[in-house]
Amino acid sequence: MPDISPNAAASNPTMDNATQDRLRLTEIFHSLQGEARSVGWPTVFVRLTGCPLRCGYCDTAYAFHGGSWWEIDAILDEVAKHGARHVCVTGGEPLAQKRCIDLLKRLCDTGYEVSLETSGALGIGAVDLRVSRVMDLKTPGSGEQARNLLENIPLLTTRDQVKFVLCDRADYEWALSMLREHDLPARCDVLFSPSYGQLQSRELAEWMLADRVPARFQLQLHKVLWGEEMGR
Repeated sequence: MPDISPNAAASNPTMDNATQDRLRLTEIFHSLQGEARSVGWPTVFVRLTGCPLRCGYCDTAYAFHGGSWWEIDAILDEVAKHGARHVCVTGGEPLAQKRCIDLLKRLCDTGYEVSLETSGALGIGAVDLRVSRVMDLKTPGSGEQARNLLENIPLLTTRDQVKFVLCDRADYEWALSMLREHDLPARCDVLFSPSYGQLQSRELAEWMLADRVPARFQLQLHKVLWGEEMGR
């Protein structure tokens, strides 16, 4: 089986993966989905390497570099070993690798319930419509608000989800303005999540109840269960 440890070096770092049926992966692991609509379901996570963003609250910086090349057939074989119905393709920023689009289609064709975790900084138009696209609109507190590609919003469907990771009250007010400006609850599910270690969960819950926000409050279940442990 290929080496997928976070510090693994590619056997040929000059290879252009855009011309190969390959993707650079940091890890593949089986866990409970900790976020979004399928929270709690046993899920296989396929974490792709690399990300053009540097969010202040990022908890997967280990996926920025390293990884190893995997052929898509090998990825599908490894996913199948875990016997889960749900597959989540994540990163880093998975759409930074062109062949991610091919992987998503192949996973859907195989019959999995597939979700994609993406920053919203890259176009989602080419993603298979069978995929639930979980788009993380970057708040001011993330430091990457300017990277939001707002042209993605009209492409959202009822299968998709928009997530706001909120660092403070200013982020919360900004997220409310985005809900109103783009009528997000009419397009897809909307998720409000407190940034781990920055915003108290109870505080965000009280704000949402007081303002009757048409969004779902969410905690990161995997962090409640396993903290910052990798591969969980």
